Amino acid sequence: MVLKESAMTTTTSAAQIFDLRTPYLTQGRTTDMRSRTDLLTITMKVYAEGGENAMHCHPYEDHAFIVVEGQATFHIDTDDNVKVVNRYEGVMLPKNTFYWFESSGDCNLVMIRPGALYPRGDGPTRLTPDGREIRGDSLENKRVERIEALGPGFGA
Repeated sequence: MVLKESAMTTTTSAAQIFDLRTPYLTQGRTTDMRSRTDLLTITMKVYAEGGENAMHCHPYEDHAFIVVEGQATFHIDTDDNVKVVNRYEGVMLPKNTFYWFESSGDCNLVMIRPGALYPRGDGPTRLTPDGREIRGDSLENKRVERIEALGPGFGA
């Protein structure tokens, strides 16, 4: 089951089967919700290049990135604290941890992103170090148009 963007606020208490297959990209990035409950999200992320390029944190979510293809270079709390995460490795980011990352391998970066949600009411889900809200799909966060590659994707 793939939850579409418009259904992201829909949650369920029933068991869910979800698919990790995802297209490769020639440009841009994806953030595709695969499953969601009140407390947990599972997202597939693919990056042809770049990454989440503006330092930010999630004030109401512990989350992790698990690299299943490619390589990611994370900058945690400062631009100078660099951690390279390779295939079959991951990084755990507790809520309020500032970070940014980029694809640093020679192929698409494919990651599974689980997230554990805290109750937040109407608060922002992503903040810059100076306290401003920043959307993940914004130009400020270096969004680039998603162009899917022809042929089989990850898991095909």
